[in-house]
Amino acid sequence: MLLRIGLLLACLLSLALCAEDFYKLLGLNKDASERDIKKAYRTLSKKYHPDKNPNDKGAHDKFVAVAEAYECLIDEEQRRIYDQYGHEGLEQHKRGGGRPGQHHDPFDLFRSFFGGSGHFGHGGGERRGPNMEVRVAVPLRDFYNGRETEFTIEKQAICSTCEGTGSADGQVDTCNVCGGRGVRIQRQQLAPGLFQQVQTTCDACGGQGKKIKHACPVCHGSRVVREPETHELHVERGMPRGVRITYENEADESPDWVAGDLIVYLVESDPQLGTEEHEKTDGTFFRRRGKDLFWREVLSLREAWMGDWTRNITHLDGHIVQLSRKRGEVVQPNTVEVIEGQGMPIWYQELPEGAEEAYGALHVEYVVVLPDQMEKPMEKDFWSVWDKWRKKKGVDLLKDSGRPTPHDEL
Repeated sequence: MLLRIGLLLACLLSLALCAEDFYKLLGLNKDASERDIKKAYRTLSKKYHPDKNPNDKGAHDKFVAVAEAYECLIDEEQRRIYDQYGHEGLEQHKRGGGRPGQHHDPFDLFRSFFGGSGHFGHGGGERRGPNMEVRVAVPLRDFYNGRETEFTIEKQAICSTCEGTGSADGQVDTCNVCGGRGVRIQRQQLAPGLFQQVQTTCDACGGQGKKIKHACPVCHGSRVVREPETHELHVERGMPRGVRITYENEADESPDWVAGDLIVYLVESDPQLGTEEHEKTDGTFFRRRGKDLFWREVLSLREAWMGDWTRNITHLDGHIVQLSRKRGEVVQPNTVEVIEGQGMPIWYQELPEGAEEAYGALHVEYVVVLPDQMEKPMEKDFWSVWDKWRKKKGVDLLKDSGRPTPHDEL
């Protein structure tokens, strides 16, 4: 007898040692919140779902293990026992009459999360919910450098309190008026001996085919709730504005259908100077058109006319682009200088064949600002210099244009 007990304990101990830690399996810390646990299950269950990984036993086993880990950690009592006694304590608790997890089939758990039958509804005759489209704005800096970030949307989700039944006690009865069909057939007499059958939604159950006696206190019997949901967003270097990113089965949920897809359109947010040091760059105010970037540089009259100046532009990733003119080099107003290789990185999906990376151009437009007024001595000095050179080498633009002179009009 003692030998049997010893063998049984040894088996349980080996099983406990072999079982993967639930927190590690879901990629969580031990202080993870209920929201963190749900988010981890949502991501991993879809990643390892057998429908997405056909003939992959490893993915199937992972799908089952993720469901088991979620069932334990989402239940307050089971989580407390697991934290204190581990896998072995949890197994003893279940065998000793403790309340087991409410789901035994991982596909049932998946169904309660996403609706439908527990399988992805991209094929077959299963009803599929509508897709959801949202716009997410990110700064130009993220399009240039790439970034891992998050965004939050509000969506319809299956009530986790009643698990989509709408009932506080889990009891759901078939409607005795429509017999569970959700519709009623009524006969209407049009004329003597002539009748018409009309199908209407059952007003007793609201077309659900089922009735509940005690409504769920959270969803009030509607089976769904509105709640915020956070998703990870991977912005790739050089992604074009308006690109579509699809999150499968992440649209509005319902017990009556498989959730549709969430479609995210990436747009560029308005430029603003951030608080972080890496956000305080000139490049924050670049303008983008396709693979090219645009910048407007302001010069004084002296700089435009005489040259001998240097400017440093801090790009979106922090590197410096230098603009300059030697003494005597004139810059005409509205001149555009094109600097190759300083534009946007080309998205990997649009790279020329054989190229590992490529960049567009930076277009710099020069705007010359004239002084509003000059002091009298400066005006005299400038007039003297201009008049001297005008008489020697200057061109009279009025005569050169061929227009009538003012005295010709008199």
